Amino acid sequence: MNANYRTPASGVILRPLVLALLLAATACASVQPPHRDHLDATDARLAQCAHWFEALDAAVARSGVADIEARRMKGFPYLRIDRFLASMKQDARDDARLRDAWIEEMRARDADGRRVEIANLAAAQVDRLGAGNRRELTQRTQQCAQRLLAADAADASAQASLYRRAYVADNYSTLKRGLGLYELTRIPFYAGVEAWQEDAEETFVQARRGELPSAALRRYVPPATPVFDRQQVAAILARATAHPLGLPRLSAVERERLFATYAPVFEIETGGDFDRIGRLGWDSALVPRVDVAQPVIYHRLGYTRAGQRTLLQLVYTAWMQERPLESSFDILGGHLDGVVWRVTLAPDGEPVLFDSIHPCGCYHMFFPTPRLQPLPAPRSSMEWAFTPVTLPAIAESERLVVTLQTRSHYLANVRPATAGTGTSTGTTYGFAEYDELRTLPLPQGGTRSLFRPDGLIAGTERGERFLFWPMGIASPGAMRQSGTQATAFVGRRHFDDADILEKRFRLRY
Repeated sequence: MNANYRTPASGVILRPLVLALLLAATACASVQPPHRDHLDATDARLAQCAHWFEALDAAVARSGVADIEARRMKGFPYLRIDRFLASMKQDARDDARLRDAWIEEMRARDADGRRVEIANLAAAQVDRLGAGNRRELTQRTQQCAQRLLAADAADASAQASLYRRAYVADNYSTLKRGLGLYELTRIPFYAGVEAWQEDAEETFVQARRGELPSAALRRYVPPATPVFDRQQVAAILARATAHPLGLPRLSAVERERLFATYAPVFEIETGGDFDRIGRLGWDSALVPRVDVAQPVIYHRLGYTRAGQRTLLQLVYTAWMQERPLESSFDILGGHLDGVVWRVTLAPDGEPVLFDSIHPCGCYHMFFPTPRLQPLPAPRSSMEWAFTPVTLPAIAESERLVVTLQTRSHYLANVRPATAGTGTSTGTTYGFAEYDELRTLPLPQGGTRSLFRPDGLIAGTERGERFLFWPMGIASPGAMRQSGTQATAFVGRRHFDDADILEKRFRLRY
């Protein structure tokens, strides 16, 4: 008989078997040590915990509810990392106390991500896991995380793998840039960036001459929450020096008062509801909507580094229902829009840098104060630190007023104003935690994240994505989650880069 001969029946049997073996081999290859070793551990409880994370991750994938605010680490399903923690890797390797705190923070990032994912799991997936309700799923996850952590902490090879994988991939596609001939196309793209910067600078000049606005101004002012004086803020920040990573531990009251202390006043040229800020939720068709009857600013904490110091950042995000289309050829308009305003504090409580983007990561502007000395870009023709205005030192009695243009929501002016002088009258906005956007209540019950597993908000795509893809950013112009906001078309820059200040400015203490 011909050795190559095979009956039809044998082919029917062998093809699925070969396919199954190939899929199994692919799955094994994608699971990295030390987790791969734990799956086959002789310690039954350790193996059970490793398989529990496999089952949970599969349920999260089937439900499409993975959260990307902090990134997963291959081989360590109980840890997640962000750019700030990734920047501490070398320091953690050299200092045992710092290493323990660093791992603890990565554990906290994963616990937070797991909380969000379990809350958003489809009910059928919760039942399929067979481990009880969502609270019990969370408890089991945290217990197993501690067991895996203890095993890896005692394994030198696992620790070596941990440092190799302690990074966050940037939000640029090298493949897209290669296919788009980036080194050539970056030249006309940068010319476009420069044209926008020139227009923005002229807008600021006109605003300061009183030539704007083009529509009636609507002012949004912070809530009448008690605020801190600089001495109190300095004392809070001084406590952070006791933490190995320099992170302040804030009570809920301290947190809210800090946000109130540095909250801006927003003046928005208002030509329609598309210029009004509000609270995000879902409509009956599960499309994100902004309720302008509830003016809300979402806030969160951030961190950056200046030398060996950790600096606290206060991040404020306002959302609008849309950037309305100017015409059928408008590639910038679309569903949802907004502005992100960030305040970076020196250790003495003085704000030293303000910067802003839209939630797409677009239109990054820097507003340094005299305590920052600008540093030059490492190469010409790259987006570095566009500064339309340098601000004076901000006194305790002053609050910044941020003016936005109608429709585009571009920044038109930033100016300090004495508290109580034009900063207390207007529509009072409330505060909400940015974290709420990761578990927004659904009309029919349950919760869902505003953000897809890739960090983008579905339905906010812009026409510019068809032209700007050679710059390597996924869906340019689409709204996206914190931690995924690339802010430069030419060059590589992220809003949450841990060195975003120290690479561009020198801080005078």
